[in-house]
Amino acid sequence: MEFETKYITPDIKLSEFSGNIFRTEVVFEHHMLVWFISGETKIIQADATYTFNAGDIFLIPRNQLATVINYPKNGKAHKAVAMHLTKERLKDFYARHTSSGKMQTFQKVYRFRKHPLLESCLASLIPYFDLGEDLPPNIASIKIEEAISILRSIDKGVDGLLADFDDPGKIDLSDFMERHYMFNMTMDKFGYLTGRSLATFRRDFKKTFNTTPQKWLTEKRLGLAHYQIAEKHRKPIDVYFEVGFENLSHFSYAFKNQYGYPPNALFDKKRPPE
Repeated sequence: MEFETKYITPDIKLSEFSGNIFRTEVVFEHHMLVWFISGETKIIQADATYTFNAGDIFLIPRNQLATVINYPKNGKAHKAVAMHLTKERLKDFYARHTSSGKMQTFQKVYRFRKHPLLESCLASLIPYFDLGEDLPPNIASIKIEEAISILRSIDKGVDGLLADFDDPGKIDLSDFMERHYMFNMTMDKFGYLTGRSLATFRRDFKKTFNTTPQKWLTEKRLGLAHYQIAEKHRKPIDVYFEVGFENLSHFSYAFKNQYGYPPNALFDKKRPPE
């Protein structure tokens, strides 16, 4: 089996991937604390790209668009422990603890490289995965609360992220879409992340760009793909997913329909001499 996920609670899991490459585009519903055991992960956001290796610990904020690419490395499968810090658990925690951080929107991925306290907390979960037994609810709550407490001791500003329970507010549509058009999300999700209902998102989009979301997204993605192939000399097979297409055949069809020639023809024409 290339991909296996073991759960000891709905909020604590161990994932293992032994294939060549696994990539997906996601918006995490909850903050996710990840301890990286082996392999390599690349997380691509609109304004930054992060690479994580064995021993790294990082916190991914909720409601942020990201492309996640997992690889095995050094002959070892991609393996990681993930803990979901849900709104419900965080609300319960902050009902009993005073937040010291200023509420603000965090988009970055927090990195806690090989931090001994966090590593010890997450490593203590491994025996439960090995035994194949569910973690008793009271122990699960203790472990998650321990992780939250350690995060707060490491970074005093993390309260500004963890204690913010608001849904995304209405934000500038043009700026958001220009920075996130390459992420292959549904219109519902784009609307939610910009603080709009689907109907309002479509109406505001028409006012802002004078076209439909799907037409605009396709043209922007094809433009980026054309640039990557023509100027960066990248192969179409290495480009189509990153610019927001789900499969190569659909990308090739749309590209030829837009430019009059297939992407491979552009690559062959622009490929530098060997």
